[in-house]
Amino acid sequence: MLLHIVARGRIGRGPEAELVDRYLKRIAWPTKVTELPDKGGKVPSQPDNAMTILLDEKGEQLSSLAFAQKLDAWRNLGKREARFLIGGADGFSEVERASADFLFALGKATWPHLLARALLAEQLWRATSILANHPYHREG
Repeated sequence: MLLHIVARGRIGRGPEAELVDRYLKRIAWPTKVTELPDKGGKVPSQPDNAMTILLDEKGEQLSSLAFAQKLDAWRNLGKREARFLIGGADGFSEVERASADFLFALGKATWPHLLARALLAEQLWRATSILANHPYHREG
């Protein structure tokens, strides 16, 4: 399954970009990042057999293990892509939230989009590591 991050804003070449790249390169699953302008710029249409996940403060908070299980369930349903959308400064509209397959929150705090991208990349690495029985994740 393709793990596709679609994010508003340019990440540039700073430390956040290096961190995102570091985690995405570790993932054995195919990954892709699409950057959109902060304002405007249409989200690429969702391919058939894909999941659209919005990172949103109103979303469900999952443990790393539960997130891994969610990815695994989607993969087992034959989904070919999990598309994670990271909004701009204003987040998502109610229409966008309603059209998503799943709303996912990275905790109760609000994160800048550059850090949200890094946190998501780490959680994707952690989830795929859990599913591969890699010792990276430790339950406390």
